[in-house]
Amino acid sequence: MKLYDNRRAPNPRRVRIFLAEKGMSVPTEEVDLGALAQKTETFSAINPFQRVPALVLDDGTIICESIAICRYIEGLQPEPILFGRDTLETARIEMWERRMEHYLFAPIAQAFRHLHPAMKSMEVPQVPAWGEANKARGLKALALVDRELASRPFIAGDTFSVADITALVAVDWMKPARLSIPDELVHLQRWHAEISARPSAAA
Repeated sequence: MKLYDNRRAPNPRRVRIFLAEKGMSVPTEEVDLGALAQKTETFSAINPFQRVPALVLDDGTIICESIAICRYIEGLQPEPILFGRDTLETARIEMWERRMEHYLFAPIAQAFRHLHPAMKSMEVPQVPAWGEANKARGLKALALVDRELASRPFIAGDTFSVADITALVAVDWMKPARLSIPDELVHLQRWHAEISARPSAAA
């Protein structure tokens, strides 16, 4: 297997954290997004949507999208379980992973893509008003997550899961998006400090 990666992009980091939690190592190839290597004919043949990460299996099969890659890895290495131990837990983790991706991660990404000068060549056209609107959406999601974390240690329940990985990457991506966790969101701050202290967070 080979993982097409970028050390600065948030989505490949989700896969790297997942692999680290599993105690797995996969050969990687860096895709230089700043040089628009993702738009080359060579990489477009791997992923026509021109996004990282992409996992190429030994038989040439290609799996793109972070969560799809993580699900494949979970099948190869079931322990520790990160997608759920039974039907109910799996459903709860799926629910919260999607919430973190759609209501938190996506708005933060849109704020970054439409407001950061470094994205000018990649996000054409940049629409600053859309970036600002998504800042507000991201902050609203943070407040909702903080309320949920008042009653449990992790995003989806009592155990660490892929939902925590997505949420961690989203919250960490707030810095380049020029956002920060409001001081009053103490439960979210507690969760972030604890998840950031896990060795996998450095992946």
